[in-house]
Amino acid sequence: MFRLSSARRITGPGHKPWKPQLAKRHHPRSQRNFDTPSDDDNDNQPFNGIASSLIQDEYVPIRYTTAQSDPSSRTYNRLTPITAKGTSSFGKRHNKTHTLCRRCGKRSFHIQKSTCANCGYPAAKTRKFNWSEKAKRRKTTGTGRMRHLKEVHRRFHNGFQVGTPKGAKGPESA
Repeated sequence: MFRLSSARRITGPGHKPWKPQLAKRHHPRSQRNFDTPSDDDNDNQPFNGIASSLIQDEYVPIRYTTAQSDPSSRTYNRLTPITAKGTSSFGKRHNKTHTLCRRCGKRSFHIQKSTCANCGYPAAKTRKFNWSEKAKRRKTTGTGRMRHLKEVHRRFHNGFQVGTPKGAKGPESA
């Protein structure tokens, strides 16, 4: 990055002011030692020790200078908190929210709500919306057992006949 002289400094609507940059961590989290702190240590390493495992903030040293254009500017080190919302937070999840649904068989049944996110079980009607052609195809009539409609279709071909067939004999009398 090059510096511009004070006369040729960029100003305007697209110019962003200078912000201090975060430095890289010195040690990975697994290699840090968490000894119990004494009274002298509290000045440079806050929340070190037992409390550090309870507090989700991570203190990272950053370097910043007082003025970017001033050649006699000083560099300072400072510890700033960074709230850990990445991998460490994801590791805390122990339970599964969804399990297998009895009706549709997908892993969409929310245990605490006791409702399936896919088919809406235990509701009587299957959950469906009219906005997706492919979703309609997946859930439409004919994709399941059709235990009643199969029979209706067969009876339709015979004109919905009722009663005993022609020439049927009753039970034989002795």
